[in-house]
Amino acid sequence: MGPFVLHEYALSGNCYKIRLTAAHVGLPLERRQYDILKGETRTAQFLSEVNANGRIPVLQIGDDFLPESNAAAFYLADGSDLIPADRFERADLLRWLFWEQYNHEPNIATVRFWRTVVGEANLAELQRAQLPGKIAAGEAALALMDEHLGRRDFLVLDRLTLADIVLYAYTHVAEEGGFDLRPYPNVRAWLARVAAQPGHVAITD
Repeated sequence: MGPFVLHEYALSGNCYKIRLTAAHVGLPLERRQYDILKGETRTAQFLSEVNANGRIPVLQIGDDFLPESNAAAFYLADGSDLIPADRFERADLLRWLFWEQYNHEPNIATVRFWRTVVGEANLAELQRAQLPGKIAAGEAALALMDEHLGRRDFLVLDRLTLADIVLYAYTHVAEEGGFDLRPYPNVRAWLARVAAQPGHVAITD
C-alpha cells in the first residue's frame, strides 16, 4: 500500500482519526494542510483534483483519492488487529463508525468548531438557533457512550479497535466545545485507556 498523502486541517478530529489510525498500524503519512477558513478546499483545483465535495480529510493512495474520514481510517486499518475478524464484531464496529458520523460528530464536533474556530459571537442567526439542540444531542451521545462503557473497557472488544479511535477523536476534545465530561466517568476512564495505548499520538503531534 501507499504512498499515502493526507489532505487535512490539522485541528480537525476527522483528520486526526486518520493520523491516529496510521500511527497505530505503523503507516507513514505525508500531510498537506489546507486553511478551511480561507476556502482552500473550495478552489477549482481542489474540487477537480482532490474532492469534488470540497471537504477534508481526503486520503490519497497513489493516484486514488478517498474522502470521508471513517472510510479512510477503515482503509488504513483493514487487515490489522483494529478490525475484528468475526463477522458480527466487524459489523458492530461499523455500527459505531456510522453512529459517530450521524449522532456524535455533527453535534460535538460542530459545537467545538463554532465555539473555538468561528467564535460564538460570529455565528449566523441559523447557527445560533441550532446551538441548543446540538448541545443537547451531544450530551445524549456522551450519555449513551458512558452507559455502554460502564459494561466494558472498549467499545467493541476487550481491546482497542478502530471504533475506539474514531470515537476518541472528537470525544477527547469535547470540553473545548463546552461539553462537561465530569458527568461521564466511564467515558473519562475510556479516554485514558485509549491514550495509554502503544502507538498513540496526540492531536497536536
